[in-house]
Amino acid sequence: MPGTFEPLPGGGAAVALDEVEISIIRSLAVQLLELIGPGPGEDRPDDPLAELFAEGPSEPPADPVLKRLFPDAYSDPEKDPGSPGEAEEQRAHSAEFRRYTENDLRAGKRENALAVIRSLDELASPGEGGAVLKLSVQESRQWLGALNDLRLAIGSRLDIVDEDEADDLYRLSDEDPRKPMVMAYLWLGGLQETLVSTLMP
Repeated sequence: MPGTFEPLPGGGAAVALDEVEISIIRSLAVQLLELIGPGPGEDRPDDPLAELFAEGPSEPPADPVLKRLFPDAYSDPEKDPGSPGEAEEQRAHSAEFRRYTENDLRAGKRENALAVIRSLDELASPGEGGAVLKLSVQESRQWLGALNDLRLAIGSRLDIVDEDEADDLYRLSDEDPRKPMVMAYLWLGGLQETLVSTLMP
């Protein structure tokens, strides 16, 4: 089981993690939370409806990682938008869609990252052999979402556009400054793949 998720009887998944792995995943999840940022209602904690009815941004994020996590809904970078009028219409549809959906998307990603942090914090203090993390079905889904977001974020920093390009990463020299990030990207991919298999019927 080390390094791979395995299904639990009755549903859910388990994985053995050592102290270093726990620390890496927790640190990455915290960084993801910081990147996503607080919800729009967090500056008004006395108003529970503030976030529910707050409109989101209409423009795509400037940060390339956030742009990957929250892409435009009505534009395809691989497809020619056609005439200037069609491109303008796509931008207008994307802005409208983003305004009413991005806050919810951000809240979901925050919850997934928080679920990862909470479940790791609840682990008994790992000894030299580490600890076994056991997740319910719901927690497994949240972990899956967070792992996907972490890989998208790291992939964006590494300029990986599709998975075929990831094969080249295996050949990086140990002296390459990208190597630690690449190793994290590949390792998280393995975790994600085995977690997906535990959720398949």
